[in-house]
Amino acid sequence: MKEIRAIVRPNRLERLREALRAIPNFPGVTVFKAEGFTAPAAVDKRTVKEELTDFSDKLMICVLAEDAMVAPVREAITKACYTGQIGDGLIWTVDIAEIHRIRDGGSLG
Repeated sequence: MKEIRAIVRPNRLERLREALRAIPNFPGVTVFKAEGFTAPAAVDKRTVKEELTDFSDKLMICVLAEDAMVAPVREAITKACYTGQIGDGLIWTVDIAEIHRIRDGGSLG
């Protein structure tokens, strides 16, 4: 099992939701509100005001899925959230050792 996480622009959520739902057997997604800023070296001509107020609204997306679903999920996130601008976000994948359902204690994966 893998956990696929992404930081994306909030205005891309509807497109992302549609793209993820189009994946056969998609297991589900959790969305967190987040704030962040890009690497200072990536941004030119910063003012003092920008330095102090540069946090922008983002969303963190979390998907728990079988290993075979990582590529389709990553591709869906990339296509739905790409604008070509600084701040489009990041995607990363983490190995999951165990998952247990709270409802019945069942093991997943």
